[in-house]
Parts: sequence; C-alpha cells; structure tokens
Amino acid sequence: MTNHHQSTRGEPRVALVTCAALPDLEDDDRLVVAPLAARGVSAYPVVWDDPAVDWAAYDLAVLRSPWDYMPRRDEFVAWAAAVPALANPAEIVAWNTDKRYLDELSAAGVPTVPTAWVTPGEEWEPPGEHGEYVLKPSVSAGSQDTGRYDLADPGHRDLAREHVRRLGAAGRVTMVQPYLSAVDTAGETALLFVAGPGGLTYSHAIRKGAMLSGPDLGVDGLYKPEAITARTATAEQLAVAEKTLAAVPGGPDRLLYARVDLIPGADGSPVLVELELTEPSLFLAYADGAPERLADAILTHLTSRT
Repeated sequence: MTNHHQSTRGEPRVALVTCAALPDLEDDDRLVVAPLAARGVSAYPVVWDDPAVDWAAYDLAVLRSPWDYMPRRDEFVAWAAAVPALANPAEIVAWNTDKRYLDELSAAGVPTVPTAWVTPGEEWEPPGEHGEYVLKPSVSAGSQDTGRYDLADPGHRDLAREHVRRLGAAGRVTMVQPYLSAVDTAGETALLFVAGPGGLTYSHAIRKGAMLSGPDLGVDGLYKPEAITARTATAEQLAVAEKTLAAVPGGPDRLLYARVDLIPGADGSPVLVELELTEPSLFLAYADGAPERLADAILTHLTSRT
C-alpha cells in the first residue's frame, strides 16, 4: 500500500475506504473520482485494515466498500474511532453496524418491519403461525447468512432452527422478520441522500428485485448479486425516509450520505427494512448527476472542516 500524503499545495486528498478484496473499489464507487478531480480533490482507494496506512495523511476518509468487517465488527468500530476525519462519523458507524438500531427507530415512530431478536444461548422455536420468515444476523450485509423460510414446511422449520443455532454458536444475534411478500412484485426501493449546503438532500432512488428465494445456502463472494433499475420515489416513500433520517442520533446534518431501504407493508404503505449509513452501495450509475452530487457532498464536508 502506498500512502498518499497531503500535498504541500494544500490540494485536498480523500481516502475512499474499501477492503482487501476490492482494492480498486467497485465500478460504481469509482464514478466519483473524476468529478472530485474536476473539483480539485484527489481521491484514492484505501483498504481499511491495511496497517501501513497513515489516516492523518487524508483530509477526509469516506467509507465506501469495507465489506469484510462483519465477522470482526469490534475491530472495525475501534478502527473507525481512530480515524481523524471519517464520513460517516465513527459514532454513527458504531450505532448503524448493528441492526438493533431498528428498535430505536421504531420507538421514534418510524414504520419498520416487525423484528424479533434471538441472542446467543437463547432457545428459539419458529413462530407457531404459518407464513414465511426471514432470518439473518444483526451484523450483516450483502445478504450474507440470510435465509427465507416457509414455516408451513417441516423441513424449513428444521432449517430455520439450525440457522439460528449456527448464528448463536458464532456469538451472533439473529433477526427474525416476517417476509413481506409485496417485495416479490414491487421490489425494494432504496432512496439515496447526500449532503448539501442545507443538510442532507434527496439525490435519487433505485429498485431492487426480490433476492431471497429460500433457506440460507451461503453466498459466493462479499454479497449476493442484485437486480437494480432506476426508480422514482413517491411522496409517501420520501416522507418515511425523512422521518427515518430525522430520528438518527445526533441528527442527519452531519451525515455525508444515507440510504433508506423501504418495502411495501401488508397495507401497501412503505416500511423501513434498513437504514444504511456505514457502507451502502450508492448506485451512482443509475441517475444522471449522481456522481457529481456525491462529489459536491464530499466537497461540502471538506469545506466544513477547514
């Protein structure tokens, strides 16, 4: 790893934080590099756990694709706290990397997918009522260790028990959620927000196709491939997203970016699946001007630090 030290000319330098499996970033994340250069900012991919990196050599470190931290979240959270200038901030990383934040958002009045939690060592029996349920760890990304189970099927009930036991044996908390079948037709909507002079501002939205077809059989690579298309957010979706962001600890104005993932609930109204503030894909390729808006957001953060 080559360190990219601050220029004596004072040109801002930004680290785009990634992992060793993606040392040159994802294609989508690289789209911001040229707009940043056009704004006089040099951006470099930097691996988060590379011990040779001098993080003080960068004016800002922007979390992008450090997607291998899930099995060692404590190490990642400690690393984030030691980076001098991190976006999003380290305390947001600590809060947002465990999906138990959903309980806080629900308590704040945000419509969320009903979620139960199974802690390591706790005995768990699948719900008695039939229906489909999703199981996944509270610290996860990319649909890793995630499965969909039809509890009317005795085989699926056994597989669900084994899934929870497996996660618990690894010291991981399991999330249990009803499967929202509207995702099969409507898909999932991700609303993307980036920082602006007046605070966090809506940028664009995308549609994700349904991804969970059955029990957890493992994922090859860092994440399960997604079917993505551009989408126009509705006023109702925007209202839920803004209510969600307003409930973020410390407020949304210090965030560089946010992604709010929504699925239609039983009555068709949008409910929150996840609030992604740590390392979300931003789908810059799916909206005209999105890379430039992110570049402007980074510039806004750099300016606020001077």
